Amino acid sequence: MPSGTDSTRPSNVQPNAGEEAAIDTAGPKTSRRGSIAVSLFWLSAAWLIVALVGTSFLLTELYSRALDNSLTDTLKFHIDSLAGRSLEPEAQVDELRIQDPRFGRAATGWYWVIRDGEGNIVNLSRSAVGMRLPAIIGPFDPDGYRSGVMTDDNGVRIRAVERAIISEGRPLQVMVTGSLDEILALVGEFRGQTLMVLGAVGIALAIMSGIGARLALRPIGRLEAAIEKVREGEAQAITGAYPREIAPLAEEVNELLRSNTQIIERARNQVGNLAHGLKTPLAVLRNEAHLHKGSPLAKVVVSESDKMTSLVSTYLDRARIASRTAIVGKRADATLVMLRLVRVMEKLNSGTTIAFVRPDASLPWFRGDEGDLEEMAGNLLDNACKWSRGKIAVSMVAERAQSGPMLLIKVEDDGPGLTPEEAEKVLRRGVRLDEKTPGSGLGLDIVKELVDVYGGSLALKRSVLGGVLAELRLPGARLGGPRLG
Repeated sequence: MPSGTDSTRPSNVQPNAGEEAAIDTAGPKTSRRGSIAVSLFWLSAAWLIVALVGTSFLLTELYSRALDNSLTDTLKFHIDSLAGRSLEPEAQVDELRIQDPRFGRAATGWYWVIRDGEGNIVNLSRSAVGMRLPAIIGPFDPDGYRSGVMTDDNGVRIRAVERAIISEGRPLQVMVTGSLDEILALVGEFRGQTLMVLGAVGIALAIMSGIGARLALRPIGRLEAAIEKVREGEAQAITGAYPREIAPLAEEVNELLRSNTQIIERARNQVGNLAHGLKTPLAVLRNEAHLHKGSPLAKVVVSESDKMTSLVSTYLDRARIASRTAIVGKRADATLVMLRLVRVMEKLNSGTTIAFVRPDASLPWFRGDEGDLEEMAGNLLDNACKWSRGKIAVSMVAERAQSGPMLLIKVEDDGPGLTPEEAEKVLRRGVRLDEKTPGSGLGLDIVKELVDVYGGSLALKRSVLGGVLAELRLPGARLGGPRLG
């Protein structure tokens, strides 16, 4: 239940529409830059593209060389056939033929020519009739062959192989050519097929790398879920088995939680010791002063000891609040708390009607101590009851913020309201606008202290009922179980 509520509104002021006063606290911000899984996926995809494109060109080059070597071997086979037949007894060089139909079609790049030592044509294929085939320039290799690339009269690129032989005592040069354009066409088809196959393989590998990255990052997701459970009050520490790369982080977080709990316990004990240590000397001062009521010194001692008692109580309350809210893992059902407060306030203020709009089951819980929520909401509701003319509305909704779900509690009345200047002033510590109404002015101070601790916000606006609309935003937690009441 609330304590020390304040009276903060005059009886003759109306606020301006759309104007408000608010306090807001924000902790240190962290930025989320990209995703590790996505970065790994794109890095893997880029590397795969480079590797697969390089592999495609390498395979194409190897295939091209293999075809060129095969063509050269085929041409040497035909040369050896012509040379062998020219060395047979009674062989007529000018009547030799190759039984390959490609040498019978013109402009195909497949030709053969036999020249004598002076370069005169002795015999040629039908495909070479009318063609001018240039001579191959360069020395013969140890096996008696030489090779070159040239272009025929039809613009066909050809591979030419030539061999020097001696037939019946005269030197001859046998040259056979084959089409390189056919090889280039085969290489182009192979390159296209290779790119398609390797592209499909690359897509499959990229997908597998993305799946692998997500599987590898699953322990981080489990660690995040474990930390969230601690923050939401579902667990006291991080549990579970983690890889050795992540396990030290989980251990450090648990150690931080244990250290935080120990510090808070020591602070509580010190606060309690301080309270007990100060109460006795202050009580002795007051008692001695009461024994000498007539003296001016006694009056000063009583007055100052009362101030000291008030200050001690105030700062002890602050320490109690700070130590209570610093513990991670507490939560409370805001719906049940507000229902309980509304029922109590209706009994205490029989002439006031409080309309409570009960939220649905999706409303998040309050992430904090239940007593703190009663303290904050109770003070706002008590103020509304003091200044209303008989009507109060209470509602709760969920909001989504960058830091997570937020719980918004609205308390509005039909009282005199506040101007923007007065709304800003009452949010200062200990300020009261009407000294006639009982109160210490510390009610809103307690609310502000708790709002600061929880990283929420408190705003005073104009209500549609004509009075003040108090908006209290607090961090929300996941649902913790079925609601009752």
